[in-house]
Amino acid sequence: MACCCKEREQETTDLSTPLSFPDIASPSPPPLTLSPMNSNFTALSSGDLLQSILERLPPRDLARSACVCRLWRAVASDRAMLERAFAGPWGVKRVVGTPSSTAFWRCSSLTRFAISHRLSRGDTVAGLALKYSVQVMEIKRLNNMMSDHGIYSRQRLLIPITKPELLSGATCYIELDEHAKREVAVLYVDGGGPSNESDCQAGINIKDRRKKRILDSVRRSLHVDDGTAEYYLSAANGDPRAAMMQYSEDLRWEQQNTHM
Repeated sequence: MACCCKEREQETTDLSTPLSFPDIASPSPPPLTLSPMNSNFTALSSGDLLQSILERLPPRDLARSACVCRLWRAVASDRAMLERAFAGPWGVKRVVGTPSSTAFWRCSSLTRFAISHRLSRGDTVAGLALKYSVQVMEIKRLNNMMSDHGIYSRQRLLIPITKPELLSGATCYIELDEHAKREVAVLYVDGGGPSNESDCQAGINIKDRRKKRILDSVRRSLHVDDGTAEYYLSAANGDPRAAMMQYSEDLRWEQQNTHM
């Protein structure tokens, strides 16, 4: 009997002893994610604050931010914002002209810039390559030349820029070269600008023909008339892919509301 009482007393003592647990660190709260979809974070809905944030992004990230929502697209598609992101890495003071497509701004590599050299008697591709410290093949590739003889049918050549310091504080002009068949930001080392009216008119004609080809492509893809294709291209800032996506969304909405 005494033995049973002793066992019960020991059990009571054990139960009254506070239990000890190993120290387990409490989990840290998850980091706060800043998102325009977060209803508790309304700062990103301010255009001025959003502009001060997006202007720090490189061109590719700026283009991605335009896909977030309408507000972000409006801020990220602003001409001043695009020009600043494009010219900022090289210290370009100003970029004059409007590209045929907003996709031009998405890449700010040095290959987007070129020097305009007005050809004179005695100029050769090899001589220009030596003068500007570039490779002969680079000049040919930029100007869409198959051989050195192509220099005689042109009034100027575009020279690749290999020294970024040439762009510091400079003004560049967006031009679509007739022979090179590409759009670049042209630097005039003499401090002037595009003064040849025929060259400017040729660039305008090439740009018009390019817009016409894009318009015809969108019209055939959507099976619509010229007016509808031109409207959606204008709404998409000349981006044919975005124009076709917008048309598909409108068509889907129209079909859904027709059945209702």
